[in-house]
Amino acid sequence: MANPADTIPRSSAAPGESGNGLQWLAVIGLIYLLICAVSLIGGGFKMAVGDQASQLFAFASNPFVGLMIGIVATALIQSSSTVSSLIVGMVAGGLPVTIAIPMIMGANVGTTLTNTLVSLGHIRSKEEFHRAFSAATVHDFFNLLAILIFLPLEMIFGLLDKVAGALSTMLVGGGSYSISEADFMDMATAPVVGTLEGVTTMLPGVFAGLATIAVGLALIFLSIRYIGNLLKRLMIGRAKAILHSAIGRGPLAGIGSGALVTMLVQSSSTTTSLMVPLAGSGAFTLRQIYPFMIGANIGTTITALLAATAVSGAVAVYALQIALVHVFFNVFAVALIFGVPLLRNLPLRGAEWLASLATERKLFAALWVLGVFLVLPMLLIGITIIM
Repeated sequence: MANPADTIPRSSAAPGESGNGLQWLAVIGLIYLLICAVSLIGGGFKMAVGDQASQLFAFASNPFVGLMIGIVATALIQSSSTVSSLIVGMVAGGLPVTIAIPMIMGANVGTTLTNTLVSLGHIRSKEEFHRAFSAATVHDFFNLLAILIFLPLEMIFGLLDKVAGALSTMLVGGGSYSISEADFMDMATAPVVGTLEGVTTMLPGVFAGLATIAVGLALIFLSIRYIGNLLKRLMIGRAKAILHSAIGRGPLAGIGSGALVTMLVQSSSTTTSLMVPLAGSGAFTLRQIYPFMIGANIGTTITALLAATAVSGAVAVYALQIALVHVFFNVFAVALIFGVPLLRNLPLRGAEWLASLATERKLFAALWVLGVFLVLPMLLIGITIIM
């Protein structure tokens, strides 16, 4: 006699697999939304400022001010992916690449605030706090050292500008492109972008552009947030496996795993903050965690590259150029600083020194967090605007 259960139809896919399929479709949809958002910001920026982008950001033509804008914006928003996507959109709208480059560099520093704040959770135990705070701030010191090296090189020689510009011209083409020559991505995003712009252009004058930028920024926030949440659910098990299998197997494995895990979960703040409690508990040493932290810098650049695909026409080359600047800045910094033993050890020594001070006097931890990420950058911006 047949078992009644045998007569019940069975799905060929396990419930978990079908659920994962829907989540992957949602990720694809959110990436599409991110690309639409960048197009909106570029279009809104053009509507709001016309050909006056250079004059509007004249105060940021000082590269140190551009750097501070990047630091403060990312520290407040707590997402370098959001800030880098916003910068790509602004470049598409007319912001000069030379002004945008220091902003991209600043975003690298601002994003490290998250893991520094996470380390404060260990403040009750001296030993744990020392380990956690040094693991968090080694990322700060590395990014600050990268800026100390590459910002002067950029100011004197235009290193990143030239390298990224040459490659973007090869990949996209030169300035002969016409705005009317829409590519596939432009056609794909036209229904959403056109509809939303049609709504915002009902507002008068510059307000239409500002409203379009606001809608684009809101969509970037939402898409990056939910992409990160979905990817964490889908990939966190694999990410942890990569992390535990790679850390302790040498610096190259650590850098590679940091880049890969960050690409998988789409958030350098998440991946680096995950390492801080592991360091605080003593599961990994500072030297083991250090390569993973800097690898996360490389992994987070994928978002700006995705954002650059939204841009077509004459400005497409510049949008890709600033996205590639983000990539080259982080790759060159890792190659140079980690490749030279003297430079490699400076972030480690700085982090150990600061952690020792902060362990004895907690005030130093507060001064570091507020001073580096908010007070000093905002003071410099304010002084420059007044002068």
